[in-house]
Amino acid sequence: MSDLGDFTTFDDDSSDESSAASQSDETGSDDAGATGESATEAPEEETARFEEMDVEPAGKDRGLGVLSASEGLSISEEDDDTRLRAYVTVGNRSDIRVGTYLLAPYPDGEQLFCRITGLEYAREFRGDDATEIHARRAMRSSGIDEQDFKLMASLEPTAVIYSDGTAGDGSEHLKRRMADRVPKPETIVRRARDKREIKTGLKIPEDGVFLGHLSVGGERVRTAAKPPTIDYRLKDDYASGDPLVFRHTLVAGGTGSGKTHAAKNVLRQYLAEDRRYPIEGEDREVRPGVVMFDPQDEYAQMHDDNPAMDDEFARRLEREGIAHGGHEDTVAFVPKVDGSSYAASHHDAEQLEFTIPFAMVHENPWLIAGSKLNDNQYNALTYLLHRFEENAGADGTYREFTTFIDDPALREELDESGRVHEATYDAVKRRALGFDGVFDQDARPITDLVERFVRPGGLSVVPTYHINNSRSRTTVVLALAAMLVDQKLSNAPTYERIKETPLVLGMDEAHNFLSGADSVQASKVIGKFTEAAKQGRKERLGLFLITQDPQDVADAVFKQINTTAVLNLGDEDAISAVNIPRSLEKKVPYMEKGQMVVYSPDNSEPVELTGLSTCLTRHGRD
Repeated sequence: MSDLGDFTTFDDDSSDESSAASQSDETGSDDAGATGESATEAPEEETARFEEMDVEPAGKDRGLGVLSASEGLSISEEDDDTRLRAYVTVGNRSDIRVGTYLLAPYPDGEQLFCRITGLEYAREFRGDDATEIHARRAMRSSGIDEQDFKLMASLEPTAVIYSDGTAGDGSEHLKRRMADRVPKPETIVRRARDKREIKTGLKIPEDGVFLGHLSVGGERVRTAAKPPTIDYRLKDDYASGDPLVFRHTLVAGGTGSGKTHAAKNVLRQYLAEDRRYPIEGEDREVRPGVVMFDPQDEYAQMHDDNPAMDDEFARRLEREGIAHGGHEDTVAFVPKVDGSSYAASHHDAEQLEFTIPFAMVHENPWLIAGSKLNDNQYNALTYLLHRFEENAGADGTYREFTTFIDDPALREELDESGRVHEATYDAVKRRALGFDGVFDQDARPITDLVERFVRPGGLSVVPTYHINNSRSRTTVVLALAAMLVDQKLSNAPTYERIKETPLVLGMDEAHNFLSGADSVQASKVIGKFTEAAKQGRKERLGLFLITQDPQDVADAVFKQINTTAVLNLGDEDAISAVNIPRSLEKKVPYMEKGQMVVYSPDNSEPVELTGLSTCLTRHGRD
């Protein structure tokens, strides 16, 4: 007996009878012989023939498929009650992905903009294909017969798109509203390919700060326009609310995910020549300044052009209105710290040394509080600094302060008066020592360089990679950041330049400085930055935080972040911490270099983007 599926001959008990019958047919029957007619002489039977015709379906298929009401068709305020499924025709099945954007028209011209959230194959006819026969037949066949199956796409309604008159260029002016209508059964669904329809459906602004190109599954969404990609931008004017730069941005990604590359590209847009913001109470606009704290010494390279960028790519950037090329007004402000030296051959930016004057500690005593100083000890430190300032004046140096607190008579006096217990005094003294290499070094004080440090249209980079001591690095960064924040929030600022200049305060490895650790220093820092974040819109101060450990950034600061760009992260705690929709969380571990998901509720729907493959400025070391 042959295997199923093989149509070969086989022998059985009736083989002899079959052979005899065959011979009888060949020699003729007795009846045929009686008539004297041979079988071969019988008239040949005429074979029936059918005329062949080319048959084509009337009309032409449009779209990917149709909405199906076989399991219900509903749109509800509750997500669990929404049921929207489409049958995808055979020829379109290999081209669609989860996340693909679709449009389903209403009879009156409005359109439902939706997204594929699930794809499911089902049997076209009742049957069981989990059998040996089906399996072996499929294994021997050269392909799959899609006609036996149906592919159903589950859709998530995003918005209803409708026309609201004519735009200035003569095209339709499209608007969106919440999905409040259910489309008709068997409505044709088609892929969204018009740039205006997609941007309207996702609420992506036409103009603003460029972040990347809209993608689905790592592939850029293509349209019929030129260029065919869809640029994703952040709102950057006051026409529809505050610019999102002053609502704060977080870029999160693991090592090798391309977060520095992406951050440079975004910061380059803020430094564009035509990027300006109005000054409150004045009839003028000012370019923003950018101050970047750089623990890996990578951002001063933004001064230089990228040698890997060719002319064709540059022309494409110009067509899309993307600022590119090295930013000439870039200065590396190098902190002078005892025992450390800075050498930079990987960039051509101007280098300017500075030191932190001890006078800055009077405004922020927590700079020398250390991470283990409790509230009682912190109050004692504040008192000692006040006494020192009365004795030495506002320009007293750190060395003079250490001599001051090393006085046994002062310790005894404060203990006997009950002002500072001797044990508390000793604890403060131990923790306030060890900053000799940070304050009052042989360089110009940063307070004398404010006019250069903060300047409209300028990029000031503070590299700290050359500082070996982590305590010293933290002190430098927090001292400068505190100065900028204090001046921005002050009603009577010492430095009008800081107050009047729109400012983007960038901080790489932000988790090292804005962690939620339980200490006096941490609480003071977090409190200051939280207040700065809350007042950022009013004072034109934007935080631009970059981290690979977002779970370590204090919640109080995190809650003020409006725009989150997440590149590849492998740690589950880090992914959960960025607080993005669940549908996006699942994509994060599979992101290739440069891919990201962006969650910016005040700007657009949550989306997936692909960044530029080439950095807009110099990036990387030879």
